[in-house]
Amino acid sequence: MRWIERAIDATAVVVAGVAEAQWTNPTPCVEWDARTLLNHTVGGMRIFTAELDGTGPSAAHESDWLGADPRGAYTEAAEADRAAWNRPGALDITVHISLGALPGPMAALIHFTEVCVHGVDLAVATGQQASVDEELCAELLSVMRGMGGFDAFRMPGVFGPEVQPAPGAASHGQLLAYLGRSLSCS
Repeated sequence: MRWIERAIDATAVVVAGVAEAQWTNPTPCVEWDARTLLNHTVGGMRIFTAELDGTGPSAAHESDWLGADPRGAYTEAAEADRAAWNRPGALDITVHISLGALPGPMAALIHFTEVCVHGVDLAVATGQQASVDEELCAELLSVMRGMGGFDAFRMPGVFGPEVQPAPGAASHGQLLAYLGRSLSCS
């Protein structure tokens, strides 16, 4: 849960730093602008929370979870998400998401990945790379490389083929390159 909490906190810093005019900025997720990316992230948080609480999600992943207040929606989802993952027995639950039925530890890794990577995507899209938790990105990259067979997750719309990071790239740049993302959002 420590990684999920750190990803939630790191992403919160980025969300707080998004200027109103930046919600339409392109992101490393080429199909999404900054608002759509955050909406996807908040939707994922709400769905994982509902699964862990046993209530079932109240809407589809890509529904409008942000409304008129993207920052407030993230803050509320983050509080509920954190509480759900810290509930005793959270890792003992089978979580049902679009990828199928997942044991708690695998669901936690997927959720950590989503919150961490999309937080970095948002930071890149809004020029906030200095706000990124580089240590957390390095830890996630190490976990991914250590999984062996990560290519099974490289499907269109999720992760692309690995690209070469820029020489001397920071951990977040290496992570995004490993996941097939470009740091250029223009």
